[in-house]
Amino acid sequence: MHNDQIKVLTASLKRLLRRGATKQVTNIIKKTHMADLASAFKELSSDSREKLFKLIKDPEEIGLFFSTLDESLFLEFVKTVGIDKLVEIFDHMPSDDAACLLNLLDDEISDQILSKMKKEESDNVEQIMSYDDDTAGSLMVKDFIALEEDLKAKEVIAALQSKYLDVEMPFYIYVVDAYGKLVGVISLRQLVVVHPEKPLKEFMAKDLVSVTPYTDREEVARIVSRYDYLAVPVVDEDNRIVGIVTVDDVIDILHEAATEDMLKMAGVGEEYIETQTILRGTRIRLPWLFASFLGGVAAFLIIGGFKEELAKFASLAAFIPVIMGMGGNIGTQSSTIVVRGIATGRIDVRDFSKVVFKELSVGLILGLIYGLFIGVIARIFFASEIFAWPLAFAVALAILSSMSIAALVGSMVPLVLEKLNIDPAVATGPFVTTSIDIVSVYCYFSIAGLFLGL
Repeated sequence: MHNDQIKVLTASLKRLLRRGATKQVTNIIKKTHMADLASAFKELSSDSREKLFKLIKDPEEIGLFFSTLDESLFLEFVKTVGIDKLVEIFDHMPSDDAACLLNLLDDEISDQILSKMKKEESDNVEQIMSYDDDTAGSLMVKDFIALEEDLKAKEVIAALQSKYLDVEMPFYIYVVDAYGKLVGVISLRQLVVVHPEKPLKEFMAKDLVSVTPYTDREEVARIVSRYDYLAVPVVDEDNRIVGIVTVDDVIDILHEAATEDMLKMAGVGEEYIETQTILRGTRIRLPWLFASFLGGVAAFLIIGGFKEELAKFASLAAFIPVIMGMGGNIGTQSSTIVVRGIATGRIDVRDFSKVVFKELSVGLILGLIYGLFIGVIARIFFASEIFAWPLAFAVALAILSSMSIAALVGSMVPLVLEKLNIDPAVATGPFVTTSIDIVSVYCYFSIAGLFLGL
């Protein structure tokens, strides 16, 4: 649904719940996706939330509903739900979603729910919970189809119709040998177009890509993105399949990674603002802004060192903001491009010279273009002054220097940090822009000093 439709849905639910029109609300629930219902849910009052929740009867639907709620809202609302009801819900949830939500709860409540769940379900969930949050194991679904290579196509179809009806996402049939080791994979399309008597081993794809439970989840996302898979198998040290990571989880990984990088680059931490307290938000931003504070002081001291020159040529001050701004902007652009390239696997540290040369070239070209523009403006604006031409050349060269150096720094720093195994996202934001501001101001006054004979 679009935002306008969500607003209409929210208004309708508020009105109907206030009137006690349970039949109409139930009809809305049946026709609405749980993700859209979760969006409307957060706008309801506590009383209306409880009324709405009681009308969702299917535990599988409630599980999906819980999975799409904001974490803070889930933790707040789950306190109003009884343990027995929670056990029923988690029993019907995909194991990876159940593990994710149980990790959010207090250990005591989580253990209590796990102890009352069905043995098979709780074992699967506990296994997933045992892996670190940033690994493939924490994302994998234990619900998959793995059949022996000697089975015929018609036997596989019969098995799908009888034994595997509840599999959440039957994208692929994984093929194992007599020892249970993963040897191939087939798609559902392949299965229905081959001769019914053909065994799996004769038409399965053998060049499949797999990951281990300890593979970094962003690496899993890159694999799925690179090969356009709908799922990737997770295997143990003996090459036995223990789960799969599906494309819906990969989308979440990419979204989270992009958001995390943007927040880090802005210098505001890794958390969404709605989950931060005022004190925590202040504490996270304080050190990052301190870097800007120090940079500002340094720029002030540099400018202060040229106060005599400024007294003679007050017009120099007019171009400080544009020189610092142009350098800061292209520096941020370069660092953002490089950070995202590293995160998505499109840029490798081994491409250091190639990436830096490319960004430096872009910086030089853009610096030349904007240097000419602003130089012309300086010449026209101060046409009546005898120093018009020297000032124009000084401003133009300062813009060229600022933008070139900014592109160089913006591309180099993330690559250097990546080589040092430091998160490159921390290289941007205040650190890059602050350093560029200092360099830009110094270059400007140094160049102006040469041209104006200061």
